[in-house]
Order: sequence, then structure tokens, then C-alpha cells
Amino acid sequence: MKSQLKLLTALTIACAAISTVSAQTAAPSHDAMAGMSDSGKDAPSTAAFRTADQSMMSGMSNIQYTGDADRDFVAHMIPHHEGAVEMAKVELKYGKDAKLRKLAKDIIAAQEKEIAFMKQWLAAHPQAK
Repeated sequence: MKSQLKLLTALTIACAAISTVSAQTAAPSHDAMAGMSDSGKDAPSTAAFRTADQSMMSGMSNIQYTGDADRDFVAHMIPHHEGAVEMAKVELKYGKDAKLRKLAKDIIAAQEKEIAFMKQWLAAHPQAK
């Protein structure tokens, strides 16, 4: 269990780093993205991952900073975790590796608990006016 928690923490940190770098760089053009695929068409899993990525980035980008580190952390982590859940669901739908499918299930369970906790925390700590 400790190793799974360490892995989930590492994945969360890696996703946050990728999100930060992605937000700081311009998105490649559609033509450039098409060249990333051998056939010029996205595999269904690639399209699903891109949809999850865009949803997560949009969710994180649309939250206004308040200056309250606790609130800002939680508000930004919710869409980040929701993105992890969506990516794990893509793995379950398209992935074949049994160990990765187990990891995806574990990620979904852990992240959903954390999302619920963070939403409850936000509700219990309304923003000061």
C-alpha cells in the first residue's frame, strides 16, 4: 500500500510538472499533431487521452487564484485528479497490460476518494469575502 501511495504521489507530481510545462508553451498546430501518428489518424485511445488532457487543462486554467494557498491548492487539484481518473479510464478501455490496468483501477479509487475529500473541504471552508 505504501508503494502504491508513493507511486500515486509520483504520478501526481509528474502530471503537475507536465501541466505546468504545457501551460507555459504554445500548443502545436493541428498539422504538427497529425504528424505524430504513423497513419495520420489518431488511435481511439490517443483521441481519448487528448480529450482528457484538454478537459484537465481547461479545468485547471479556469480557476481564479484567491491568494489563499489552501483553497487554491484544492481548487486546482480537483480537475487535476479528475484528469487522472479520466486517463485511467482510457487505460481500462484500451489498455491490455494487466499490471497497468490494476494500477488504473487503483488510481481511480484513490483519486475519487481524494476528489470527494477536496470537494467536502471546499464546501466546509467558504471563501472569505
